[in-house]
Amino acid sequence: MKTFRSLVLYILLPAVVLFVMMTSIRLLMNPLFLTIEYNMPGFPPDAFGFTKDDRLHWANLSLKYLLNDADISFLGDLRFENGSQVFNERELRHMLDVKILVQQMIRAWGILGIFIFLTGVWAWRGRWLGEYWLTLSRAGWAILIVIGLILAGVMIGFSSLFTGFHLIFFEGDTWLFYYSDTLIRLFPLRFWQDAFTLMGILSAGGGIALILLGKRLFQKTITTQTSN
Repeated sequence: MKTFRSLVLYILLPAVVLFVMMTSIRLLMNPLFLTIEYNMPGFPPDAFGFTKDDRLHWANLSLKYLLNDADISFLGDLRFENGSQVFNERELRHMLDVKILVQQMIRAWGILGIFIFLTGVWAWRGRWLGEYWLTLSRAGWAILIVIGLILAGVMIGFSSLFTGFHLIFFEGDTWLFYYSDTLIRLFPLRFWQDAFTLMGILSAGGGIALILLGKRLFQKTITTQTSN
């Protein structure tokens, strides 16, 4: 049983790292972030005519598609006032790929959350809660290291980081678009640079909270066990 517990704690650390990062990503997937981003100082205007309201309208529908149960016709049936499609076939294929990835992430996020919670319950019932809190504190440090590397990539060469991300998570070249395509007009490189940066900041905040809270609860647990 002790060996199994060690294995669970070994798995717990990366599980917490992924959970915190996924939580940050999920927090950004809401209309509020879109509103804030499009109103950021220096956010590049659309060279082909989208107004800020246009961007918010189409971007919110794109986000809604990623989070709902609709098929690709949800986006494929969208039309501009002149009757032309909002998204072309390449964009629709990519959005389908993105939806699959997002839905998988959300499911994994829920599974990780349940695993972390149940491990905590087991640690409490098994009287090894100190090891649990210590692992969470160590996970906090791991988060800071990972996020530090990501933010360094954002500052040094975001284009390379962004390209690498797509090569890892998507097959083919459906993620490559013309500047005149709707997806690029809605979500230029600046959008993703800000999203990566904010995800890093939120995750780093979670990491710091885990370091401080985990250490404090670890010490409290050890003190309680010693006094008993």
